[in-house]
Amino acid sequence: MDTDLFKQFTFKKFGYLPIGNTDSQAFNQSRFKDFIKVILVKAGSRITVDFKEYSLERDALFFINAGQWYRLDNITSGEMLYYNRDFYCIEIHDKEVACDGILFHNVYEIPVVYLTREQSSNMQAIFSDMKEEIASDDSSAEEMLRILLKQIIIKSTRIWKQEHQLTDDNARQELEFTRKFSQLVEWHYTSKHVVSEYADLLSITPKALNKRISKYSRTTPNDIIKNRIILEAKRLLVHTDLSVKEIGYKLGYDDPAYFIRLFLKQTENTPQNFRKQYLSGLVEN
Repeated sequence: MDTDLFKQFTFKKFGYLPIGNTDSQAFNQSRFKDFIKVILVKAGSRITVDFKEYSLERDALFFINAGQWYRLDNITSGEMLYYNRDFYCIEIHDKEVACDGILFHNVYEIPVVYLTREQSSNMQAIFSDMKEEIASDDSSAEEMLRILLKQIIIKSTRIWKQEHQLTDDNARQELEFTRKFSQLVEWHYTSKHVVSEYADLLSITPKALNKRISKYSRTTPNDIIKNRIILEAKRLLVHTDLSVKEIGYKLGYDDPAYFIRLFLKQTENTPQNFRKQYLSGLVEN
């Protein structure tokens, strides 16, 4: 197996790691939690991202943001790139390469792009080029790594758009709108909990917001807002020692009873039971 590779350019950090079934647990969470990750895994692998499990029948790329929870359970073989925001900032560079925020923090909540054999082979070739650049001492290595990373993001975005039939101008305009909504939810979900508040930010009516989001998303704006709140609640329940009351406050709910009812409605489980069952390995994702 290849060795781990890491490069640091002042504050900018970039690394590469090969992943095998025998050592997949070494790539879980703590060491990489502050990095953005791109993971290429082969068919037959199993990976969990934010409490949703993916059992892969095809090779796939996963795009995992800093702070997102993930677990590699059964990786037949794979490779991981990881980097910090100083190396590549999603908000700045995605707009620069017209990637519309699809791969990170989007309303579709899909952190995975499935690949054909040819697409997987092309991606593996780019990963191989990146390994060579990390190992080199050339002064242009940083910029070349960024160019190669952009290639992965652009190619993956194209694949995702083609699979979801988002290639015409109207679809792209709607996608840009959903991207704005997604960003607003990410920025405000702890303080704004209802659709009308986001409609105000977008200068449209709640009805119009529902119509536009539902056109390309399987869920409603209200579901997207609530799902983001519950996702953060699950993360805090599993990965911190905060009480349910403290978590509710952190998410903008002054009434603990209301927060518990919301969690129960969305998950059919109480926060206390979710924490207990998940930590004991009994809860379903």
